[in-house]
Amino acid sequence: MNRSKSGQRGGMMLVLILVGLLAYIGVLGAQVFPTYMEFQSIQKAVKKAAAEGNSVAEVRLIYEKATAVEDIKSVQPKDLEVVKQGDRWVAKFAYSKEIHLFGPAYLVMKYAGSS
Repeated sequence: MNRSKSGQRGGMMLVLILVGLLAYIGVLGAQVFPTYMEFQSIQKAVKKAAAEGNSVAEVRLIYEKATAVEDIKSVQPKDLEVVKQGDRWVAKFAYSKEIHLFGPAYLVMKYAGSS
């Protein structure tokens, strides 16, 4: 069976498009993954700060120390909403990250959590 040259070019074009799409998804994943890892670090630091703190100021101070160790940039101590619920402190946070896709298009990641 002989394939026509145009059929071979069409198949090659499809392969190139698929490879390009997979490469773009890989690049996008490489940009999304660090934002998720930072969210995990923030969540861990907030839980620790709320569990160990005895006041709003102390919860923020403990969290601030964790931001220095974990290199957290997205949520600063002043951004935490710290409230007393019963006999324990609860710290809440919310923020978003934008990842440029192409032209005017962005992927917006919204993160929120609490202790």
